[in-house]
Amino acid sequence: MDLLALADFTLVARHGGFGRAARAAGRPKATLSRRVAELEAALDLRLFERGTRTLKLTEEGRALSERAGRLLAELEDAAAAIASGGERPRGRLRISAPLLFSQTAMGKIAAGFALAYPEVRLEITTEDRAVDMIEEGFDLVIRVDPDPDDSLVGRAFLRDRLLAVASPALARPVGEAVAPAVVRSPGDRQTWAVKVPAGRSTIAVAPVLALSSLVMVRDAVRAGVGAARLPLSLVSHDLADGTLVHWGDIDAPDITVWTLYPSRRLLSARVSAFLDHLKRAFPMGTPDELAAFIGK
Repeated sequence: MDLLALADFTLVARHGGFGRAARAAGRPKATLSRRVAELEAALDLRLFERGTRTLKLTEEGRALSERAGRLLAELEDAAAAIASGGERPRGRLRISAPLLFSQTAMGKIAAGFALAYPEVRLEITTEDRAVDMIEEGFDLVIRVDPDPDDSLVGRAFLRDRLLAVASPALARPVGEAVAPAVVRSPGDRQTWAVKVPAGRSTIAVAPVLALSSLVMVRDAVRAGVGAARLPLSLVSHDLADGTLVHWGDIDAPDITVWTLYPSRRLLSARVSAFLDHLKRAFPMGTPDELAAFIGK
């Protein structure tokens, strides 16, 4: 198999078209089209469905793109390591990370990694949506409580838990009383199940403010608008200095933060280095370690 033709095919697949791939690589569009056609002829497979204005991978093309992309990246890493006389990470590393983790910790983590590995071009995109690692060209994805995915493997590197918290000026409701609440999604009256020293209890709340960011929720709770369910790491400093008070732990499973990647096999030196960097940042994976990144 012609590796150059295979590389050109993965380039076109990654950019979603011959024109975009040609502009990105500074190569003639006709050359890329010819190379892909030669690869299709050699494999006796149609790798793209070609429309008047669209280009779409066939099922066989998608499978080849996923496997070939990883193998070519590993070949590039191996060649770079040999050329540099070792396994020092180098090249581009693209990571997708969730909003709250990015706001609270990723800036410092990324800076430390960039200083330790100056030959790696680190690019971090902040988003909470599910991403297609292969289609969108990410090397690593960080997600909170991700859904199972047979195409990905990973490891949990951090755990947190939700607390019910409020300003000291807001009294915890007693009996059938209802407390105002700041929530992520608008809704009607809710009941929070919490764990307290005496066992378990419930808190009736009525949402008065809906904010999409947990950082905004925390700031609103600090201002006394209402109570909220927030991660321990985000309010640890506030609880310590009395800015917020603890109404109880939310009766729910711990929050788990994962790193996800396509395969343990042939893991690039860049990804391995970043995973090790996260491990050094969160050796025990506790909320207190994450709180250390968060300023008051």
